[in-house]
Amino acid sequence: MTATSGLGTARPASPELLRSVFRRHAAGVAVITARGHRGPVGFTATSLASVSAEPPMLSFGIGTGSSSWPAIATGGHVGVHVLGEHQRELAETFARSGADRFGPATAWREGPKGVPVLDDVPAWMVCEVVARVPAGDHRIVIAEVLLGDPTGHGRPLLYHQGRFNGLRD
Repeated sequence: MTATSGLGTARPASPELLRSVFRRHAAGVAVITARGHRGPVGFTATSLASVSAEPPMLSFGIGTGSSSWPAIATGGHVGVHVLGEHQRELAETFARSGADRFGPATAWREGPKGVPVLDDVPAWMVCEVVARVPAGDHRIVIAEVLLGDPTGHGRPLLYHQGRFNGLRD
C-alpha cells in the first residue's frame, strides 16, 4: 500500500474497492423493462448513461446472473424509466431478488413494441437494443431510443451510500 500526502492510503483494485468508491457516487435511478418468454421482466439500474445525441442512444449495465438477463440478452427492445423520489418502493421492488416486480403494487401497461411501460414516472423511453458488450460479469447494453415521454412529474430519485434518496437543494 502506498501512502500519499493528503490522499489517504491507496488500496489495490478489488471488487470491494470498486463498491466502496461507488457508494460515494450519487447516481440517478432507472428501471429497465423487457418482454420475457414468461412475461415481463425488469430491474433497477444506476448505470444509465446517455451515449449519443445523433442518433439518440443510451447505455446501461446488467449482470449476466440477473434474472432479467435472458430476456435482455435475446430481446430486441427495452423500456427505460427514470424514477422520481416518490418511487423509492418501486426501485426497491425492482432491485430485490425474487420480488413480484409486476404484481398488483406495480402500475404498468404494455407499451410500444410490447415493452412493459411503468406508470407515473418522470420520464420513459422505448429503445431498440443495438449492442451487448461483454464487461466482466456484466454486459453493457447499448440501445437506440425510438420514442418516449419526458413530461411526467417528480424530482429525481438518487442512489447514494447504499440507499435511495431524494435530491436536496
